[in-house]
Order: sequence, then structure tokens, then C-alpha cells
Amino acid sequence: MPQARTSREEFAALCLRLRARGINNAELLNAVEQTSRHLFVPAEHMAYAWSAQTIPIECGAFIEGADLAIELIAQMKLKATHRVLEIGTGSGFTAAVIGRLVERVLTIDRYKTLVTQAQERMDKLALRNVIVRQADGSVGLIGEGTFDRIFITTAFNALPRVYAEQLVSGGMLVAPVVGEDGKATMVKLVKAGSRFEREDLFEVPYQPIVPNVAQIL
Repeated sequence: MPQARTSREEFAALCLRLRARGINNAELLNAVEQTSRHLFVPAEHMAYAWSAQTIPIECGAFIEGADLAIELIAQMKLKATHRVLEIGTGSGFTAAVIGRLVERVLTIDRYKTLVTQAQERMDKLALRNVIVRQADGSVGLIGEGTFDRIFITTAFNALPRVYAEQLVSGGMLVAPVVGEDGKATMVKLVKAGSRFEREDLFEVPYQPIVPNVAQIL
């Protein structure tokens, strides 16, 4: 079918772009290929599913361009035994890819609409190890123990201490932090005892976090 051929060609082009940036992990790329992005993208934007373009979705949110989403997942250096907390479910695409690589993913969003849609997509993909919840991401996910990785897609001026308490020793937090210039930079923090080793990565389009659960959308 023409659409299937187009999808394969788009994915191949994505792989070439990623490899040019040093991302060639076969396990990660296989997980991406198994997670049809067309399931997560609105019909009117289907032509851009595998592109680097940011795509709007419901509730004023957006799905990252494929290149950025996969590069961020690659930065986390995931292992099969990891438990991952994602704050900012959005379409659910990154949670779905991560779910193919790790033991368990808990992903939360403040919008019920996004949570419901993401859960439906996980069901279609039979990803039983990905749990989707509506919750206030500004406080992490209290009561679920600690995580090997915390991945945040909403920006903070400064990361709350509560996230450090929800990471295992040696765990990693990947999150956007807003600088004095008002721009968000993705930051990688590795927990070493009571402190963090920080590495600034690159500028990202994420917006400041909105606390509390949405009551309408």
C-alpha cells in the first residue's frame, strides 16, 4: 500500500538523521519502528508524523518532532530493569517507546483527555507495562517509590527537591530548565549521593509547567 511505503521511507530518513547525530542504538531504533507514530499524530498532520516538526495535539499540547523525542530517549541510557516516571504524557509516544525498552513506565498528565487517549493507544499496542494516570506533575508521583529515570517535558525555573527524593542513587533526571533569557534548556542530572552531576544538553520548545490537575479538559 502507498501509505505503508511512505511510512517506511519516512522512518528510514529519520534513521539517517539520527545516525548523523550519533544515535544508532539498534534496540532503540527497533522500539521506535515498532511504535507507529501515525497512531499518535492527528489525522490532519499525518504527513509530518516522522518529521522533525512539532505537531499540535489536544488541550493546547504538542507532540515533539520525532528527532527530538528519540534523542531525549537516547540521552536516558535506558536498561531493561529500569522503572521510569514520565511527567507530561502528551500523545503518549515517548512513553510507548520507553515501554518497549524498560520494565515499567508510569506516565502522568494534568489533562484527562490526553490521559484517556494515551491509554487507548497503549491498549492498542498491548503495552501493559505502561501505566497512564491523571496527576499533578509539579510534585512528581508520590507514593510509588523511587525511579531509575524521571523524564519531564514541562519546564521549571528550578527543579523542586521532591524529584531528587523520587530517584534511586545513580538515577537520572532529564528535564527542561528555563534560563534567565527565558529559553528552556534540557538538563541531565545524575544523582550521586545527596548531590547531582549536571550536564546541559540543548534548547527545547517546552513550556513552563502548570500545577494542579485540569478540571475541564
